[in-house]
Amino acid sequence: MRTKIKICCIQSIEEVNTAIESGADAIGLVAKMPRGPGPITDKLIRQIADSVPPFIGTFLLTSEISADKIIKHHRRTLTNTIQIVDLLSVGTYSQLKEALPAVKIIQVIHVIDSKSVDLAIRLSESVDALLLDSGNPNLKIKELGGTGRVHNWGLSRQIRDNSKCPVILAGGLNRENVSLAIETVQPFAVDVCSGVRTNGLLDSKKLADFIKNAISSP
Repeated sequence: MRTKIKICCIQSIEEVNTAIESGADAIGLVAKMPRGPGPITDKLIRQIADSVPPFIGTFLLTSEISADKIIKHHRRTLTNTIQIVDLLSVGTYSQLKEALPAVKIIQVIHVIDSKSVDLAIRLSESVDALLLDSGNPNLKIKELGGTGRVHNWGLSRQIRDNSKCPVILAGGLNRENVSLAIETVQPFAVDVCSGVRTNGLLDSKKLADFIKNAISSP
């Protein structure tokens, strides 16, 4: 089975169509964040999610850390997947799944050190997938994704080998390194934002090359 591909930071229905026509399996829709590229309004997220054909993943990237607020956020956008970019600190994953049984729950792990590995393995029992990124939630103004930086893939491979759920690899991926990233980590899927953009706009050539290289990876 080939590695799945998620194109994040989608800005418009036109970009959705470009991503899907190029072979993307999922798109990421970034809501309000402390910092980072790609945030759009909840209203536009809803419009884009409504336009996507069946069997394509639509990921709401939310920085909410309360289960109640995440549920309310999803009900404003109606994506088929929720990507929690910070750690859930109020409520539980069970609460999310009970309220939204048809929605997949993805937890982002910002891979920094061995503690990140331990956290990922523990949380993997409670969610539908982990997304391994290169942010830093410990900063005064949190980095919760979209950094364009590569993290230690060795740590990501440890998570992948011990996770109870599928793993999505993100963080600084581009057309030059995606094949090596897949070979090294062996993730279920890869996720890209800035690596397929030029001056903030989705670059069809970079996108096509990224997907070609991801699909042809061993």
